[in-house]
Amino acid sequence: MEDSWATFGRDLHLDLSGPGGLRAALLRALREAVRSGRLAPGTRLPSSRSLAADLGIARNTVADAYAELVAEGWLSARQGSGTRVAERALPRTAPAARRTPGPPHRAGRPRFDLTAGTPDVSAFPRAAWLAAARRALTAAPSEAFGYGTPAGRPELRAVLADYLARARGVRTDPDRIVLCTGFMQGLALLSRTLGAGRLATESYGLGFHRDVIERAGLRTVPLGVDEHGARTGELAALDDLRAALLTPAHQFPTGVPLHPDRRAAAVNWARATGGYVLEDDYDGEFRYDRQPVGALQGLDPDHVVYLGTASKSLAPALRLAWMVLPDRLVDPLLAVKGTGEWQSGQLEQLTLAEFISSGAYDRHLRGMRLRYRRRRDQLVAALADRAPHVHVSGIAAGLHAVLELPPGTEQSIVQAARWQGLALEGLSTFHDPAAPTPPRDALVVAYGTPPDHSFAGVLDALIRALPPGE
Repeated sequence: MEDSWATFGRDLHLDLSGPGGLRAALLRALREAVRSGRLAPGTRLPSSRSLAADLGIARNTVADAYAELVAEGWLSARQGSGTRVAERALPRTAPAARRTPGPPHRAGRPRFDLTAGTPDVSAFPRAAWLAAARRALTAAPSEAFGYGTPAGRPELRAVLADYLARARGVRTDPDRIVLCTGFMQGLALLSRTLGAGRLATESYGLGFHRDVIERAGLRTVPLGVDEHGARTGELAALDDLRAALLTPAHQFPTGVPLHPDRRAAAVNWARATGGYVLEDDYDGEFRYDRQPVGALQGLDPDHVVYLGTASKSLAPALRLAWMVLPDRLVDPLLAVKGTGEWQSGQLEQLTLAEFISSGAYDRHLRGMRLRYRRRRDQLVAALADRAPHVHVSGIAAGLHAVLELPPGTEQSIVQAARWQGLALEGLSTFHDPAAPTPPRDALVVAYGTPPDHSFAGVLDALIRALPPGE
């Protein structure tokens, strides 16, 4: 049916780049979509509210653009029928050429980014954040407008101590929390604090994390990963090892949790050697099949450094993250951080403290868990219905899923996806070249960033790029 909800899920592929403001860019993008025939006559467009939310712009901007295009004859609007592409929108001198079925996007940048690492920033709680900022600014002491201290605002450290204990099972007090501008800064500070030696990293992970560690003077050594997570039993056999960087709750990117026996093995190694486990809890709040597993730090606060961030739960632009340190690391790390490292803005820190303490953070997380779970369920259901030969591995959690592929097909499928207008990465992208075992073929598909109105079209394009079943 033309009026069904599926109609609202049509992929508009709107590019708002170029000269002029947002209104001009939106007008230009919609005219081009109609002129090229990509939006056929009679196509029903999303409501101004829905499209504005998906694009992250003001509703009035969309409503004004729709009204102007109706006046120009590109669109039509009727009570109860919504806004549609006008039946005679194209001039007779330039009819839309008929197209044969084929890849919808052959050149240029991909229309949709399915690469891992970014949350749905269009869902940032602007009104609630603004309200928290106003309350925080009103209550802020005068000294909060100064340069601040390396540890960060005491208000946020106190709120985080309570929140992390409640939500992630972290055992700490505010004096052991140090705020930083992101996970990368925290990892760099820790690496510089640890000094010479080696640091174990999971054989699947982010290459720039290894780069940060090595620039600080440490050498990295790969730690194998399988269906039970990092093989932490191998830590004891590694010489000159100062620490191990792990993603216990949801291994990145393979998507498996660290097995309980391996959690215990990691802590036992740290206790026996005086080393540290660096726990990257990048998406620990987003578990959909059960309650999130508590942080590894709760097993041994004296040997596990907990690292968390607002980049996945809220937005990367906030540049807010935190480290929960063992007592003996606090002073050495603050000494390193006090030598000129950038600090997060104090007003943003106060706003986040108010945002958490008011309950707005919990409400936001509940909403995002539901949103991301629906996205993942849609992805899994589409694959089960139209590509049942493609297996989704890992647990139901986080902002991405791993699609297992036949051996030797990963690179060709990544390229096929690009021809379909999708940017995504193969699992081999995250494999440490120094690891002794070769990577397996799989896709890492982030489902959080495409806007709601286009997600059905994104799934269609993804399935077209996958290999056919036997």
